[in-house]
Amino acid sequence: MACAVSTETGFDPARPYALAASVSLRPEPFGALVYDFTTRRLSFLKTPQLVDTVRALADQPDATAALLAAAVPAAEHPHYLRALAGLFEAGTIALRPVA
Repeated sequence: MACAVSTETGFDPARPYALAASVSLRPEPFGALVYDFTTRRLSFLKTPQLVDTVRALADQPDATAALLAAAVPAAEHPHYLRALAGLFEAGTIALRPVA
């Protein structure tokens, strides 16, 4: 079952993404600290499962597959897709070139 997400931000769950090259994650008990070395912005991923999803993006064909790889329950996919859209808008994740 596909989840629809507004593409106002340009985020499309059917496309490949990865952590932006300028971004580093530091694991924490609550999730992770996110630091962007370009903008010097510090932010947070608030759950370990969101961290797993963001890490899975680099190895999966699209964002929806990353949710499955991170074992996100189907009922929570819309919530996580909105979170990924926000991370895309903030520049934390970026489109990954398709080889």
